[in-house]
Amino acid sequence: MDVRSICVFCGSRPGARPEYAEAATALGTELGRRGMTLVYGGASVGLMGTVAAATLAAGGKVVGVLPHFMGAREIAHLGLTELIRVDSMHERKALMASRSDAFLALPGGFGTLDELFEIITWAQLGLHQKPMGLLDTLGFFQPLVTLARHLAHEGFAPPEQALPFAVSASPQELVDRMLDGPTLTVTEKWLKRPEQT
Repeated sequence: MDVRSICVFCGSRPGARPEYAEAATALGTELGRRGMTLVYGGASVGLMGTVAAATLAAGGKVVGVLPHFMGAREIAHLGLTELIRVDSMHERKALMASRSDAFLALPGGFGTLDELFEIITWAQLGLHQKPMGLLDTLGFFQPLVTLARHLAHEGFAPPEQALPFAVSASPQELVDRMLDGPTLTVTEKWLKRPEQT
């Protein structure tokens, strides 16, 4: 699969431990070193700003997508390759998805999880076949991995979708896995209609 741009979902806060920013820097450096484009939420603060700055410093391109109303709250990054202003969160997520060949989540809060869950749901519904991954710094995403398996075990997701994303604490390994192709394959209809009588 030809992956040239990777969408990164992550926190607009730096987190409680320095390892989160260190991992974001390592990921951005890896993307830039490979000449890839980072697509993200457009802010200059938190892990968002860290991964963007590292990508640019390593020679990569960075596309930010920021809603007008969040410009003051998240402090727009004005040094990007391209900064796109949009009117809503829905428009932001749709544009980020359309500009990306793969998706990665770094540690973050509810907004990060919202973006990640939506992109996983779109994959389950067959709306995209792009790789998805989690940068599991300090085991941050292990509760989510457990929950994903629990959903499948309890019958709320097909067994083959029990782990719909690649998981690694290594930015280099994770990017390599994104290049391998889709992490979730839809082999049956997500929603089955009941038998007609």
